[in-house]
Amino acid sequence: MKKEDILKFRQSTRNNIFDIIKTDARATVSNPIVVIVLIAIIILPSLYGLINIYACWDPYENTGHVQFAIANDDMGAQYNNVSVHAGNDLVKMLKNNTDFDWVFVTSDELREGVYNGTYYAGIVVPANFSECIVSITTKDPHSATLEYRVNEKSNPVAAKLTDAAAKQVYNNINAEIVTFINLAAYNKLGELQDGLASGASQLAAGGGLLSAGAGQVGAGAGQLASGANQLSDGANQLSDGANQLADGAGQVADGTHQASTTVNQVTGDISQVTSYVKNHTSSQFIHEGMDYIDEQTSNVSGKVNQLDDGAHQVADGAVSLSDGANQLGDGVNQLSQGSLSLAAGAQLLANSAASALFAASSSLSGAAGGLGDVTGLNESQIGDYFFAPVKLDRHEEFPSSNYGSQVAPFYLVLCMWVGALITCVMLKTGTSVNTRFRPHEMYLGKLALFLGLAVLQTTVTLIGCFILGIDIDNPLLFIFSCYVVAAVFMTLMYSLISLFGDVGKGIAIVLLVFQISGTGGIYPVEIMNEIFGVLYPYLPMTYGINMVREAQLGLIWANYIPAFLVLLGLGIAVFVISFILKRSFDKRTKYFEEKLDESNLFK
Repeated sequence: MKKEDILKFRQSTRNNIFDIIKTDARATVSNPIVVIVLIAIIILPSLYGLINIYACWDPYENTGHVQFAIANDDMGAQYNNVSVHAGNDLVKMLKNNTDFDWVFVTSDELREGVYNGTYYAGIVVPANFSECIVSITTKDPHSATLEYRVNEKSNPVAAKLTDAAAKQVYNNINAEIVTFINLAAYNKLGELQDGLASGASQLAAGGGLLSAGAGQVGAGAGQLASGANQLSDGANQLSDGANQLADGAGQVADGTHQASTTVNQVTGDISQVTSYVKNHTSSQFIHEGMDYIDEQTSNVSGKVNQLDDGAHQVADGAVSLSDGANQLGDGVNQLSQGSLSLAAGAQLLANSAASALFAASSSLSGAAGGLGDVTGLNESQIGDYFFAPVKLDRHEEFPSSNYGSQVAPFYLVLCMWVGALITCVMLKTGTSVNTRFRPHEMYLGKLALFLGLAVLQTTVTLIGCFILGIDIDNPLLFIFSCYVVAAVFMTLMYSLISLFGDVGKGIAIVLLVFQISGTGGIYPVEIMNEIFGVLYPYLPMTYGINMVREAQLGLIWANYIPAFLVLLGLGIAVFVISFILKRSFDKRTKYFEEKLDESNLFK
């Protein structure tokens, strides 16, 4: 094709496209009915988004109009001569609570009212409620039970709200009970601390007495050990002396026996000599007799000396025995004194410990100084502490002032999708069959009208957002993002229906259904069915919500830019593919729609 032909083709295409645009523009203002319908198409999507945002502005602000029944059957209980009426305390607490419309009825009225839908839910306080609470002080503690009744059929949201109310009642009464028990325990702890403080001096004095008694015990133990040693030495010496005495006595006995024998022999010999001398007067015999006498006399003298040695040994053994006995006596005496000293010290130690501990115990049991004297805190402060011993210091990133602003990205993007769907369903996307226009010219010419309506729809929605007062962190980027999302969605919707006709409408509706739950706009996609987790990255609204959310609630470019590029790339890809496929699909789509028209069942 020559250059001139190409230029003529382009000029012709431009003229045809502008002709289509001018024709559509004249059609929009030529008929008042058309104008009204177009205005409705422009406004309806914004209403869809803004009304839902406003409805979610603060869903818990008006729960005070939701009726919640309370029936108190508690009979009360006694504890330490004090009446406990936990059910009445609960009723008083709820009468000052405006979170719900608390209705106080009988238990029968409550059960019947919840059953027939008069009340969304209710709580029955049983007759033994206080008794169960007081059971904590007995050997058989058991939990108190609140009867919670809810009508799940009446309204799903109301049921969730009343669940929150029941949990609030449950937490409040548990907190009151736990606070009361802990406060009483802390009071006892304060009394104990006060008693310890007042008994500290007495314990210190007792400690001195204990120290003195311990000293005497130590001294007595030393004397006892010394006496035991002396007693052992004396016993050893006594044993040695006794042995020596026994040996000496034995020798004395032997020497005496021998001396006696020798003397008897000498006496016999002398008698024999004398007899012999009377009978024999010879000098030789006399001389021999005298020698024999001298010999026997010497023997007697030796035995006498041996007897004398034995006597000396007996005397020495007796002396040693006497010394050992004396030393043994001294050891026994010292041992006795040490034992007495030890006993006295032990008695003093025992008396001192008992006296000091008894005095401290008496002081502790009689302590009544109170919590404030010990800690300097009042019961209200301690109650607050036990009600919340650990506090959660909340730090909010990108805070918003209301729930409506938090869900605005989802509803705004959803209304843009719905607006594009309504527009493409209500208006004809056009076909080149039986016209002077080429398929791509019809596609581009009609696209201008639909994009213009998308801009108008988004403008109305943005005005409503600013009037409503939703939180917007970056207004310029927020406006830009909304226009981009609306343009891409309109291009996608228009292209589907322009290419596939009614089939494209069905595809658009199916995508809408999946995107309501699968884009993480309200509920985290992680808690949804697994199928939504798989589809999440392939749904257009996922990226539109991310763009609007970042611009509205707090910009992080690392989150915004990828979403923007994906959505822009999707729009460009759809445009190019549709522009190419329009030529081949135009006649097929026209034929398909004509067959549907012949049935008189479809518009």
